[in-house]
Amino acid sequence: MLLPPRITALRGIRLDDTPGLHDVLIHDDGLIGSIEPASDAPVGATEIDGRGLLALPGLVNAHAHVDKSWWGLPWQSYGGEGGTDGRIRHERARRDELGIPGVEVTRRVLAELVRHGTTGLRTHVDVDLGIGLRGIDVVREALADYGDALTSEIVAFPQDGVLRRPGTIELLAEAAAAGVEHIGGLDPAGIDRDPVGQLDAIMAIAADHGTGIDIHLHDGGELGTFQFDLILDRTESLGLQGRVTIAHGFAIAQTDAARRRDLLQRMAGLDVSMTTVAPLRLPQLPLHEFDAAGVRFAFGTDGIRDLWSPYGTGDLLGIAWQYARSAGLVRDEDLRRVVALAGAAASPFVGAETAGLAAGERADIVLIDAENAMDALVRTPPREVVIGGGHPVHRA
Repeated sequence: MLLPPRITALRGIRLDDTPGLHDVLIHDDGLIGSIEPASDAPVGATEIDGRGLLALPGLVNAHAHVDKSWWGLPWQSYGGEGGTDGRIRHERARRDELGIPGVEVTRRVLAELVRHGTTGLRTHVDVDLGIGLRGIDVVREALADYGDALTSEIVAFPQDGVLRRPGTIELLAEAAAAGVEHIGGLDPAGIDRDPVGQLDAIMAIAADHGTGIDIHLHDGGELGTFQFDLILDRTESLGLQGRVTIAHGFAIAQTDAARRRDLLQRMAGLDVSMTTVAPLRLPQLPLHEFDAAGVRFAFGTDGIRDLWSPYGTGDLLGIAWQYARSAGLVRDEDLRRVVALAGAAASPFVGAETAGLAAGERADIVLIDAENAMDALVRTPPREVVIGGGHPVHRA
């Protein structure tokens, strides 16, 4: 794709927390210069008419798998066995025939994410003995189309396990040396059957190379909370504070309130964060408990239309809707908080300390036909315009 040039202003938009129409002036470095009451002057050639649409900060997809989809290919019927290990085997058996990973299909996935409002992305990319680091190269090539319009980070993800596949540790170290932002892991107990061994290995790589850790933890119940403790122990001993994310982490919503309170207190002290894809039929991360403890979490779309599941649209706001609905959140303050978690509040997950619609922040903006943030969440209307770093990357 040819990246559109930056605009100089969004004219006549509405803000969620301020009455009236406003203009967002954008500097040539892609930052917001100022937000001012709307001018009556005609819309210029390098400006976009906001048409009174609601402006929200760009969305941050903090847990994606853009390398794994069959988006744009003929329909692929669900096959293979269930469960994490069964889906791994099915994916390994069929990915080559579908050209996974491939640059073109990754481009199609990115286009879906962007047209739904994503301007910040953390994606897991498979690293294993079958494809080596090829998936990372594929994703980087596809991401390059967006230049600085899309803020992104890559997690080197050992989808097939770590210790049970000798040579994977070395591949992860190679990925770290090649500049990925995070090293991943997968169910140290459930997949590798050696939680201490897997965590020691991947967290040592992170400590040695200065990367983050972003580990898939599906193991539930006490087995899962036990691994939370192991992760927190190593975060502290290796000095990885602020660099560790636990993805999914079903166990923390399944355990009793006292145990969860202790874990959250410890996570807050070590600045360990979480991501969730708001899974159906499972308890959701408790918003008020996380906020009270000061533990950060963000949303992700997970894989979309891949060999794990035919579901997924790439709409991060839709995941936020699913979370709010499943968690029984109905009050304005909670709905507005969920929208923030889908956007500006998730900016640290893509390496930004702050974000939002304010002077000096990146011009990552979504225009949507909604009354306010709550209305945008519960209706998830189409994104009319998406601006990434000042570039209009989508216009309906």
